[in-house]
Amino acid sequence: MGCLFAIFAGIFPRLALFIIWLVRPRLVDAAFEGWIWPLLGLIFFPFATLLYVIFYTPGVGLVGWEWFWVVFAGLLDLTHLVASAYSRTRGARGMGAPRAY
Repeated sequence: MGCLFAIFAGIFPRLALFIIWLVRPRLVDAAFEGWIWPLLGLIFFPFATLLYVIFYTPGVGLVGWEWFWVVFAGLLDLTHLVASAYSRTRGARGMGAPRAY
């Protein structure tokens, strides 16, 4: 059950952004010019990109607290990337086994 929850928690922002992109492509088109930036956001910074698309107001952009939440989501995405990279390197060493000097 815990693994299933972790999979859905990890996939949700990407899935949500993908669904918004399919159902309401004008929201994504208004927030970004072209398709490359939302695609890169979908891959590397899904929470920040999702919040940017949701908060973006055409002609105004993001103001005030909206920027705070997008930056906060970007920090969460960055933390997730760093933690997973650290976990991979630590797992290659033997799941935290003591080093042999």
